[in-house]
Amino acid sequence: MVVAACPNDVGSIVLADVEGPLIHVPSAARVKQWTEVHRLAVAGREPEIARDVAARLAKAWLRRSMFADVAALATATLSLGPDAGAYYDLGWAQSSTGQPQQARRNFDEALRLYREAGNRANEAATLNNLGHACHSLRDTQQALTHYHQALTIARDIGDRTGEATTLNNIGSVYHELGDRQQALTHYHQALPIRREVGDRAGEATTLNNIGGVYHRLGDPQQALTHYHQALPIHRETGNRTGEATTLNNISAVQFQDGDFTEAKHALGEALEVFRVIGDHASEASATFNMAALLSRMKRLDEAVEFQRRAVGLAEQTSHPGLNQMQAFLVQLEQTKKG
Repeated sequence: MVVAACPNDVGSIVLADVEGPLIHVPSAARVKQWTEVHRLAVAGREPEIARDVAARLAKAWLRRSMFADVAALATATLSLGPDAGAYYDLGWAQSSTGQPQQARRNFDEALRLYREAGNRANEAATLNNLGHACHSLRDTQQALTHYHQALTIARDIGDRTGEATTLNNIGSVYHELGDRQQALTHYHQALPIRREVGDRAGEATTLNNIGGVYHRLGDPQQALTHYHQALPIHRETGNRTGEATTLNNISAVQFQDGDFTEAKHALGEALEVFRVIGDHASEASATFNMAALLSRMKRLDEAVEFQRRAVGLAEQTSHPGLNQMQAFLVQLEQTKKG
């Protein structure tokens, strides 16, 4: 049996950061209480109460990758009228679940309102996330424009966490543009700041991305070293998107090293997390990777099944790799027949 050749682009996923408004986060014990308060405030048409509680809840839920809950929360809040925080939170949830075009529209609305209010900290956070949405849409020049605007504000107001976030995101654009040196320069500027301010989730994100650069540079050992530093921090901080992304990336290195059993195990874990959190775009990428892995393992029936699923998910999310995924599916099906 002739096995279909694997596509060249199977591999790692780069993590860009999203940044939350500077608001208080409620304790876990109070989340249920605040949820009920928000429901009653929406029902009673009390916008100020609803917005305040929604901001607190969204901050907690976004950090736990509860994107569907955040989208529902923000949509209910917006039923009471325009609100920068609700637009922002809805955009974040959409960006994190493979809906960058919708996210871009909501971040634009949030940015307009934050600028009108003179809220520079949240303006910078929104610019960062707007850059992330543009990056996802492959509008890299606009992404860099937004990121550099955010970086200027973060430095002006002394926001070291925001500065590190933006440096990471600028690095992620250069990473995907193939400028590995510029990517590493920005990542290595971000990493000590993240450690200085105790931003553990951000530290893991940047470690993942440094690992990705080394992977592309053909240094699998350095890549795995950074990925294995990132993974426990993602789990410690409850960043399920980061956890799944790093598992996918570990699998990609193992795949290229020919360790198919371990690669399949790590990728299976990543896929389960992407499904649970509803990140269909990343699920499409990871499913594509699983099909390629199964093809290399000469398990063509399973590979075709996974690749059909990858194409379906890519079509749902307007995935930039859709054409490549469709071509690989055709190749797999032809190989299976022949």
